[in-house]
Amino acid sequence: MADLAQQIRDAYAAEQASGAVATEAHQIPRSYDDVTDAWLTAVLGAGTPGAKVTGHRLDVPDEGTNNRRRIFLDYNDAGRNAGLPKSVFCKATHGLANRLMLGHSGGIICEVTFHNRARKLLDIEAPRAYLANYDPVSFNSIVVLEDMTDRVQFCSHDTAIDRARIEAQVDLLAALHSRFFEAPELDTTFAPLPSWYDRFNNLKRFHLEESCAAGFQAAERVIPARLFARQAEIWPATLRSQELQRSLPRSLCHGDVHLRNWYITNEGQTGLGDWGVVHKGHWSRDLVYTISTCLTVENRRAWERDLIARYLERMEAAGVPRVSFDEAMTYYRRALMTAFAFWTLTLKPTKDFPDMQPPAAALAFIERMAHAIDDLDALDACKG
Repeated sequence: MADLAQQIRDAYAAEQASGAVATEAHQIPRSYDDVTDAWLTAVLGAGTPGAKVTGHRLDVPDEGTNNRRRIFLDYNDAGRNAGLPKSVFCKATHGLANRLMLGHSGGIICEVTFHNRARKLLDIEAPRAYLANYDPVSFNSIVVLEDMTDRVQFCSHDTAIDRARIEAQVDLLAALHSRFFEAPELDTTFAPLPSWYDRFNNLKRFHLEESCAAGFQAAERVIPARLFARQAEIWPATLRSQELQRSLPRSLCHGDVHLRNWYITNEGQTGLGDWGVVHKGHWSRDLVYTISTCLTVENRRAWERDLIARYLERMEAAGVPRVSFDEAMTYYRRALMTAFAFWTLTLKPTKDFPDMQPPAAALAFIERMAHAIDDLDALDACKG
């Protein structure tokens, strides 16, 4: 870990000192201020003879785990006539702190691999990238995506999800998971992607246990009293959850399917964005993570069993070997713990896990997932 950190720091310093300017598509700008019309032309106009970007404007910064910006574009006649995009949405790791976190955790490799190798093979509603690239030494990266601002509504933690919407979300997960269930591509096309076990191990290096414990304590008012009294069991159950999934059948999984990563198109179609945690793992974690964060506690309790049954039916119809409901429920209960960790870690920002999510969203999702853990006896399920 220390060697990689020093490698990234050294490469970052050399890159900043070089003054290099990106003008070709394979080059990665050092910052958004270093983005040039020539580079944008190479990325967006390569398939359009004579097209050129003649000017661009950066939207306001949007900083978090990634450095995010919209870029507004002007073209010559060839570019305008070809209907090239008037704006794009970019995710980058220009900052040193971003590179250190996402380089160590594997987030950069995951998102770039998804857009370059997986997206074209999936028949689901998800963003498309014009370019996805990273440097394996400096871990500078950039993903240039279609700007979906005008064609979709992004969900927030308080978006009301009705029965039809959650069924569409479950169906999308089944389409994703069944497409690559135990597929040979997992070890060839998707070889760069980590397993879920390795992905979570990488996060544990960043004092994950301490961050999750601090977030759990800070969220006491939204956690059922019975569960809060069992705090000492939370981290051991989380580690056991990780271990129990290690030998289960694999597929391509999204990994961070909380409500804020879903969207609804203007035509009413359900979509799933932000593929920075994509990995090779078992489907149960995506399923329980979606249902437990997207639904109110009351609706989850009312619809949960039907939704699991629906998911299993969709998977079996797509050719995945049948899994009994009871077996699926065991997987589902156990998988909840590492999903819960993804949100307790966000509530108390630290050097390792900076301010990544709005506190209101973190509390809403922690509350929903904590009630699911309590309702489903997830702690005890991880003892088996």
